[in-house]
Amino acid sequence: MRVVSGIQPTGDLHLGNLLGAILRWVRMQDEAECLFFLADLHALTVDVDPAILRGNVREMAAALIASGIDPAKSTLFAQSAVPAHPELAWILQGTARMGWLNRMTQWKDKAGKNREGASVGLFTYPVLQAADVLVYKATHVPVGEDQKQHIELARDIAVKFNNDFDVELFVAPEPYIGGGTAARVMSLRDGASKMSKSDPSEASRIHLTDSDDVIAQKLRKAKTDPEPLPDDPELLAGRPEARNLVGIMAAVTGESPAAVLQRFSGQGFGAFKPALADATIALLAPLRERLIELRNDPAMLDGILAAGAEKAVELAAPTLHEAYRAVGLRS
Repeated sequence: MRVVSGIQPTGDLHLGNLLGAILRWVRMQDEAECLFFLADLHALTVDVDPAILRGNVREMAAALIASGIDPAKSTLFAQSAVPAHPELAWILQGTARMGWLNRMTQWKDKAGKNREGASVGLFTYPVLQAADVLVYKATHVPVGEDQKQHIELARDIAVKFNNDFDVELFVAPEPYIGGGTAARVMSLRDGASKMSKSDPSEASRIHLTDSDDVIAQKLRKAKTDPEPLPDDPELLAGRPEARNLVGIMAAVTGESPAAVLQRFSGQGFGAFKPALADATIALLAPLRERLIELRNDPAMLDGILAAGAEKAVELAAPTLHEAYRAVGLRS
């Protein structure tokens, strides 16, 4: 089993990133061979500040390592350091079809009404995503609900390429359900919206670098309702903010939502929020300290990424060569 996944180096990771993806990645390291990359090529599909991007790659690498990604267990690298990614993506653009890409819901969402003004890269983004996975013959890809369509596209591209060129080169990857449960963390100001860096309100999210006092303050001010907590998660239906905070507590402590409610059944948020703050701080404080240490050693971070890229280049090379040969560009 080989697992491949990437994350865009946008800087300022928040609790939603940690509970929704990164801690799941950490658990995966003990279940499969894992390659994790900083998707800096994908970052070019929208307006980007070149001066900020390089720093964000280091920052994201530091955050992943601080959170538990172990370079001794997993291959960690920057996508742009492995030319096989964009090279294979170009080859696969001859296999992918406009109709397939037009159906991508993320393209529709991100381009909005200004499709004519969106970059070509944003439109073909899923083809590069397919190359990211297929170049390593990944068997499984951990994805959220919003990315399942892209894995289906990667499977379609793999099958069509193999059929078109009468080869058995690409593995059609499966969505990966290992690594335990990933929490869907919502905004602290709106239980119907995901926690996001793009939200204009700083109070909507908890950054991995927030101080203990700031974490406690944000959770104390998190939007809730006046009702006490029930004893059954089903009774949180129609209470999105309450469900969100209970879900965060469950993810932070490793409990089930039902177990959390058993502890706090009948109590209000005046009692629940301080306990949630304590649990969140206990999780994030050591990560923050490690992140600060790593930030102060950019040479070490660059060395880890370089070693990871060297291994990734070696793993990708045979697949890329065979793809070139299949289409008639190599002997």
